[in-house]
Amino acid sequence: MAKVKTTFFCQNCGAQAAKWVGKCNSCSEWNTFVEEVIQKETKKAVLGSTNGRVKTPQKIADVAVSAEKRILTPDQEFNRVLGGGIVPGSIVLVGGEPGIGKSTLMLQLAITSSKKVLYVSGEESEQQIKMRAERLSKTPAQCFILTETSTQNIFQQIKGLKPELLIIDSIQTLHTASIDSSPGSISQIKECTAELLRFAKETSTPVFLVGHITKDGHIAGPKILEHMVDTVLQFEGDRNHIYRLLRSTKNRFGSTNELGIYEMQGSGLREVENPSEILISSNTGEPLSGISIAATMEGMRPMLIETQALVSTAAYGTPQRSATGFDLRRMNMLLAVLEKRCGFKLGAKDVFLNIAGGLKVDDPAIDLAVVCSVLSSSEDIEISANTCFTAEVGLSGEIRPVNRIDQRIFEAEKLGFSTIFISQNNLKGLNKSKLKIKIVAVKKIEEVFQRLFG
Repeated sequence: MAKVKTTFFCQNCGAQAAKWVGKCNSCSEWNTFVEEVIQKETKKAVLGSTNGRVKTPQKIADVAVSAEKRILTPDQEFNRVLGGGIVPGSIVLVGGEPGIGKSTLMLQLAITSSKKVLYVSGEESEQQIKMRAERLSKTPAQCFILTETSTQNIFQQIKGLKPELLIIDSIQTLHTASIDSSPGSISQIKECTAELLRFAKETSTPVFLVGHITKDGHIAGPKILEHMVDTVLQFEGDRNHIYRLLRSTKNRFGSTNELGIYEMQGSGLREVENPSEILISSNTGEPLSGISIAATMEGMRPMLIETQALVSTAAYGTPQRSATGFDLRRMNMLLAVLEKRCGFKLGAKDVFLNIAGGLKVDDPAIDLAVVCSVLSSSEDIEISANTCFTAEVGLSGEIRPVNRIDQRIFEAEKLGFSTIFISQNNLKGLNKSKLKIKIVAVKKIEEVFQRLFG
């Protein structure tokens, strides 16, 4: 009988140690090491393998390159985030908070795809999946459901069914007989992912893995899990709001700057084709101070978002600074620029900033809109609803240029804005003959304040 070997794994980062230690040397977390059993077999079957060919080295010049055709889904937002569709043989990891809609997104992909799809669930029964599919009001063409957690049984069903797309919900529920530890442990996650990776690469079948996340927002399991897969998608949103955001944090086949926006409805996730219209509130009443519109970019897509600011006299000794959807340190920097370079006394005032729609924006082009909304609330003077801003603000109070200014201006003009404030340096190479929107080029914050508030 083979000797059973055990080792200790960090449940936070996946680091390995020969004995238990209190503090992990890799991630500096305390009390995260758990003992797991490793059972090594002499003749271990390579699961997920379809052939036993031995690879030989090749010259890079002799490698034949063929442009593989991507698999397009009916979901255009999903195609955009993936970089133009699903790449055959790729393995995609989808993470998100509990209840955010990961399973709904994957089931919606499965039942609307024209390919033969195998949906493997280790968390729900066939009846529960059937009820959710009926709620989505879709008629699945070639969607097969399998409720199984053993990778041996899953690969037996795959061998007979030969699906063109495989979805695993979730990777933390799978287990393989080659590792003697409980499902969800570091060893099981690594080995199950490795078996699915071999299957995906050898059969050119795309595989989607649903992954749980920790309380810190990171995908549960070892960090090597994100290195093994080709694409990591993050499904974000607030369960109190109806909008969901799909971001790509890693993509070997496309850009990581793309963003997909969905609206959660009773019948499933609806694609939001024009997010600018939903991110800008239509105030039919009298205009309010502290609100400005910024033209930003998410990947290749221009968007107009609403920035809201509230400036009031501090009721207590220490003024409060709060920002939702925007970097608090950058907001403090902009407030320091306003006080030092422009003479606005904001040191004794509370400042609250909010990006409407639940978005988290890191584009420096919204600096000017943030500054204008703060000044508007401080002076209690409203900004025209037909005016938007796109520029970066420097430490000396100068208005700096931003990239892709043409797309930002076209988006503002398409949504009916009459005036846009940009940097003076963005005028170089800008063709204003085709534009109907009024372009105001500025150099300093003082110039913006004079043009807006006189």
